[in-house]
Parts: sequence; structure tokens; C-alpha cells
Amino acid sequence: MDTNVNYTLVGAFVISLIAAIIIAIIWLSSGLSVIPYSTYMMYSQESVSGLSVDAPVEFNGVHVGSVESIELNTANLHLVKVLLKIKSSTPITKGTVATVTSRGITGVAFIALKDLGNDTNPLVAQPGEAYPVIQTAPSLFMRLDIALRRVSKNLQTVADSIHSLLDKDNLQSIKNTLNHLDQFTATLADNSQKINTLLLNTTRASQQLNPLLQYSTASMKTLNDQTLPVTYKLLANLNDMTRTLKEVTIDLKQNPSILLRGTTPATLGPGEK
Repeated sequence: MDTNVNYTLVGAFVISLIAAIIIAIIWLSSGLSVIPYSTYMMYSQESVSGLSVDAPVEFNGVHVGSVESIELNTANLHLVKVLLKIKSSTPITKGTVATVTSRGITGVAFIALKDLGNDTNPLVAQPGEAYPVIQTAPSLFMRLDIALRRVSKNLQTVADSIHSLLDKDNLQSIKNTLNHLDQFTATLADNSQKINTLLLNTTRASQQLNPLLQYSTASMKTLNDQTLPVTYKLLANLNDMTRTLKEVTIDLKQNPSILLRGTTPATLGPGEK
């Protein structure tokens, strides 16, 4: 009796274990997960070569999801639609940008997400879109390509400018200028003794002018400190004398008897008021 019970328990345990293994295999193979995911869309304007379905999606280097599908945008063949499956807990906002990145030069491509911080509002689906659309940013290779194109264009412009500068007429002008410089240099070499003599005479004249300049400076100082104050005082006295003479002239015109009797009033006679 005990033996039959033991076989029954063992059989039930084995059957339960096999069923659990089968359920686990089905669960894992079907991709079922207890972690909630959200679907987002991105439109890439550049090549997504190297990017494949199930490629990882990383937010600031942290794995948050995977690529669901990749296909051309039938409405605009210059765009590639990339469907992303991202954990719902990931803070996707309107300031989040997606970039197609690769690990190293020949590494596996993946989607890198980064929040610019310029708009922290949650990203929602716009009218006409089935999913919220994450804006994209140019990849490193795209930025390098743009920079190299600009450098190449600038180099071409410089080359064209040099080619225009070094045409036949300008080359002849440069040659003539160099010839004139050679002649000028030769003339300087031939007259170096005269130039040295002229410089020496100039130096001597400067040395002779220094005492005269010093005397002129002292004279100007004397003029400012002594002569000018006396002159200003003399002019002020002359101004006072002119004003006094003007007043005397006016008084003489009004009363000429001042010359005889002076400015003191005469003594009144009997009966005068």
C-alpha cells in the first residue's frame, strides 16, 4: 500500500516538473515578460546600415529596449522608419533624441537615446501618428561627413583663389616687383656709405639741438612762471585805468566846471538852495 502511494507521488512530481519546463520554454520563446514596454517610432534621415531587428536601445548607456522593426517610409523614401520597444519606466520626453550609433568603427549598430533637457514634457503620439515619434540627431559619422565636406569645400575655395591670384598677369607683376626689390637692395648696398654718413650727421645734429631744446624749455618755464603773471597784472591795471578815464570823460562832458572847481560841491551863496 505504501509502495503504490510513493509511485503515485513520484509520477505526479515528474509530470508537474515536465509541465513547468514546457511552460517555461513556451514563455521564454514567445518573448513574454512581466516588464511593461511602450512602442515608439523614429524617422532616420541617414543610412541605418548595420542596424538590425532586436538591436539594443540604450538610454545614457543603459539598456532599455530593442528595435522592433526597420522599414522604408513609403510617404518619403528619404526616411527610414524604425520601431522601438522601450521599457515604460524609461523617461522619454519631448527633449529626448535618438541617434544611430555603433560600438567602435566596425561594431554592432544600436540606438542611443539622450535627453537634451530642453523640454521635460512626456512624449505623446501626435495626430496622424500611431506611436510617439522620437526626434533624431545626426550620428558621429554623419557629423564627420558634414565636417569633411565643409573642409573640402573650403580647400577648393582656397585653391580657386590661389589659382586666380597666380594667373599670368599677376605672376608677371610679382616678377617685376621682385626685380624692383633686387634693384632697390643693390642701390642700398651701393650707397651704404652715404647712408651711414647721413645717419651720423643726423645724430650729431640731434645732439646739437638738445641744448637748444633744453634752453627753449627753460625759457618757456620762465615765461609761464614770471613773465606771464606780470603781464596779466599789467593788463589788469591798464584795464582799471581805462575804466577810470572813461568815467572821468563822462563826468567832464556832463560838468566841465569840474576842471576849475573840482569834484567837491561849491559853497551855496545867500538865498541859494
